[in-house]
Amino acid sequence: MSRSFGFRLIVVFALVLAVPVVARAETTAQDVGYGTGSVFSTLGYAPLKGTFCILGGITSVFTLPFGGTRTAGNVASAACGGTWAITPSVLKGQERVRFIGTSASTQSSENRPTASK
Repeated sequence: MSRSFGFRLIVVFALVLAVPVVARAETTAQDVGYGTGSVFSTLGYAPLKGTFCILGGITSVFTLPFGGTRTAGNVASAACGGTWAITPSVLKGQERVRFIGTSASTQSSENRPTASK
């Protein structure tokens, strides 16, 4: 009997989780919570991102004589591009954090129109 009850409980719990959540207006307390979380997350994230950017800049200097200006620029763009601040939208899951940015060649290929067949 207890095994059947446990199974039913799991099924009900799964159904409750599967029901889509109705969008509702956020309260002021939620806004304050997301804002505070955003500030403290950025305080931890920004120094790591800054260190990565500095190291990417140094690396791009070393790639300049061997790969040329385009390669050095791509390395610097990848290291210093991307997300620098954790916003409330990131915490809500509406936006993604991009730790590594896109290089200039990647951006130009994304913006290039594709040929139709």
